[in-house]
Amino acid sequence: MLTKRIIPCLDVRAGLVTKGIAFRENVDIGDPVAMARKYYEEGADEIVFYDIAASSDRRDILIDVVDRVAREIFIPYSVGGGIRTFEDMRRVLLAGAEKVSVNSAAVRNPQVIAQGARAFGSQCVVLSMDVKRVERSEKIPSGYEIVINGGRTPMGMDAIQWAMRGEDLGAGELVVNSIDADGTRDGYEVTLTRIMADTLGIPVIASGGAGIPEHLYEVFTEGHADAAIIASMIHYNTYTIPGIKQYLADRGVPIRKVPMMQ
Repeated sequence: MLTKRIIPCLDVRAGLVTKGIAFRENVDIGDPVAMARKYYEEGADEIVFYDIAASSDRRDILIDVVDRVAREIFIPYSVGGGIRTFEDMRRVLLAGAEKVSVNSAAVRNPQVIAQGARAFGSQCVVLSMDVKRVERSEKIPSGYEIVINGGRTPMGMDAIQWAMRGEDLGAGELVVNSIDADGTRDGYEVTLTRIMADTLGIPVIASGGAGIPEHLYEVFTEGHADAAIIASMIHYNTYTIPGIKQYLADRGVPIRKVPMMQ
């Protein structure tokens, strides 16, 4: 049985890790390099790095920070934010990332997914989507809408339909980030995650809303997620990665144990 993955997320703005609620009211927390090293040593299965202002500010990703983080960790490392072109993907991978995460740029130019998958393999291309719950309509039959530019621009696109297209274009994984749940610590968007996981044939990663270990248990067992992104619950030292993993292992969730847990 495949183990479930625990993935700390480093949202970076102006070179510092930051955290907000529903993509607003961000507060700077610390140095991304030091935090990535800490989570790696604690047993994180992967690290996700998002330059959260690169797309909205229409600037390049902080490639120097990507490089410095890559030198400190020896686990899979996914990078997103400001990746608009095939050349951007190439630069990020050469800087040490194993995966590139495309979001706003893929909505504007879906072929960037196919270009990356052909050149680097689907396993290197992650489709990340920021999703907001809305009224169901003809354009958005699922009631979940795609929003780009760091949660600023609603696109009138149905999230389920976009995920299916992304998979067809060659994305190897999907990150489902709920804007409504982001930073609230009230739990993941389990319903949406389950729909995605049951519809697609690629791994689905839940993001947004984790506050207690029970939330990860819910999204793994009820949401059928393959992995879960966490941020606030470890950034503020409320919980530790070994502690979360022990909680899940005790309840029968297949998880990669770490030395600190033994």
